[in-house]
Order: sequence, then structure tokens, then C-alpha cells
Amino acid sequence: MVRIQETIQALRPDLLVAAGDITRFTHPEATLAQLSEMSLPVLAIRGNSDWSKVDTLIEQHPHIHSLHLKKVCVNGVGFVGINGTIPVPFRSRVSMKEKRSLDALESLLDGHSILVAHPPPLGTLDEVFGRFHTGSRGLFELIARCQPAMFICGHIHERPGSAFIGQTIVVNCNMGRTGSGAIIDFEKGRSPEVRILKGTHTPTHGG
Repeated sequence: MVRIQETIQALRPDLLVAAGDITRFTHPEATLAQLSEMSLPVLAIRGNSDWSKVDTLIEQHPHIHSLHLKKVCVNGVGFVGINGTIPVPFRSRVSMKEKRSLDALESLLDGHSILVAHPPPLGTLDEVFGRFHTGSRGLFELIARCQPAMFICGHIHERPGSAFIGQTIVVNCNMGRTGSGAIIDFEKGRSPEVRILKGTHTPTHGG
């Protein structure tokens, strides 16, 4: 949480997107209270180390918005998300009924949307030990079919970065042990700029 606070103070983004593993099974009430106190909107989905009760707790904080199977618009940009990750061997799924959940998500997406989920899509920024692809096939197929403007994920700590699936830019913004997420400059009609952040930051006057 300290790294998140330092990054926000230094770079002053318009909003914070938390792509899962927000609470890591410990003290979810305290963690969400800290997020709610930050001076910007927070959009969030649950990862594999967030209890299901986190959804209920989020509703108690007006500055935090769950993206699970819904669209939230900020500054004219639509964010859509889905909770969960089941890290089965060599593949990840967002849920046991993944296809049903992703079918429900598809109707919310268009070419201007930003999609947020915890696991990366299969074959993109999803390598473990430098060789095993562990992403979600269902998410890959959804992105390839719907081509949202951007997909934001985490989960695989070894592969922070950005890549493309067709016209969709995929950003793995996990924090891992030394990372600080990513700063994304996104504006409709322009190519997004992505910078993966490492360590802490000296405060600047930038936006």
C-alpha cells in the first residue's frame, strides 16, 4: 500500500485501477479503508487472494467501485471488469463457469472499452519460469473477438509489461516484489502510452 500511495503522490493520476489481489487474504477492511482515503476514484476487481466478502466491503466505500460484470465510466472512458482467478495447473480461469461469465461480459464491451481482469490472456504476458504459459484461454478469445481498446491484468509477477492482441493493448501491471504497477496515459482517438513502474518515485509536477 505504501508503494501505491507514493506513486499517486508522485505522479498524480486521474484514477487508480486495482486488477485484483487487493487484500491478499489479510485485513481487507483496513486495506479498503486506505484505498478509499486516497484522493482519486478507485476501480477494482477481485483476484485469487481476495475473499468474496471484499465485494460487500467495497460497497461501503463510495470512492471504490467494483467493475465485476458492469461498466463504470470515468472521464468518458468505459471500464468493464470481471472478478476472480482459479490458478489451475498451466492455465488460469476466472471462475469454474468461465464461459458463462465471459459471455455476460461481452455485451458490455466495445472498441473503446478498457477491460480489467486478474489473470492475463493465454499466451500474452503470462509466462511462469520463463517458459510455461498460464493465462486464460477464455480471456484471450474474448479479447481477440471484441478487441477492446485495452486490457489490464496482473497475477503473473514475472511478466509485467505491455503487448498487443490485434488492436488491443494488454498491460500486466502487477506489483510483485519490486514493481509499482504502471502509469497509463489513455485518451480516446490516441495511442495509449504505458510505462511500467519500478521501485519508488521522487515527486514531480507531472500529471
